[in-house]
Amino acid sequence: MTDLLTIENLGNLLVLCFLQAVLGFDNLLYISIESQRAPVAQQAAVRKWGIVIAVALRIVLLFAMIRLIDAMADPFFVLNWEGVLTGGVNFATLVFVIGGVFIIYTAVKEISHMLALEHLGTDLDAKSGKSAVQVVMLIVFMNLIFSFDSVLSALAITDVFIVLATAIILSGLAMLLLADRVTAFLETNRMYEVLGLFILLIVGIVLLGESGQAAAHAMHDPDLALRFFGYEVVPMSKTTFYFSVMVLVAVEVIQSGYTRKLNAERRTAARH
Repeated sequence: MTDLLTIENLGNLLVLCFLQAVLGFDNLLYISIESQRAPVAQQAAVRKWGIVIAVALRIVLLFAMIRLIDAMADPFFVLNWEGVLTGGVNFATLVFVIGGVFIIYTAVKEISHMLALEHLGTDLDAKSGKSAVQVVMLIVFMNLIFSFDSVLSALAITDVFIVLATAIILSGLAMLLLADRVTAFLETNRMYEVLGLFILLIVGIVLLGESGQAAAHAMHDPDLALRFFGYEVVPMSKTTFYFSVMVLVAVEVIQSGYTRKLNAERRTAARH
């Protein structure tokens, strides 16, 4: 036990907690949006159990990855369609592709649904089109997809299971505390739900970008990077991703403030 309580491990734990908080933002956003598809009376329970089950499975995933990371690194096959599609495909590649496509599909579907609305009030009552069990399963599935990136990043910092598991549990507790507040904010400020969906769209693109380098990074072989028509698939950097999110948030805040100001001026002009 004393071997675990070292300055290095405590430092790694702090770094991992920060990493989990940063990488977990998009996960929490997805949970808050997706939980609103469940029956209204069960939404809080859906968020709670979705997070609890997902955190438990994330620890299981971490335990398995520590022991199987080398086996999963080997490409299942190497694409060799010269000039069109080349590169290696391993387990991580499939996870990133499936997760990215699913998130993009979810975001586009919900944005299209919003554009098709005629009566917002009736939609709020009718949009609970999934059962609580279905939503929990979706939250757990996507939590595992999101966690793959954070687990791989965490393993790059340390391979001490207790330290990694502690960081995951602490991040899960933080999500439990914040999930209801994030959801309540989105319900009272529905224009930010659109913002959240566009952020999820970017997250899906980020995951697709990560798939291009998954096999190459695992095998330390740049020739295994995916290439379409000769162009290498390069992942978006975390700096670019969070800068994009900050720009989207800033635009939404400024536009909302400007809209309120215009509406106030119009009401004043109408009274006179």
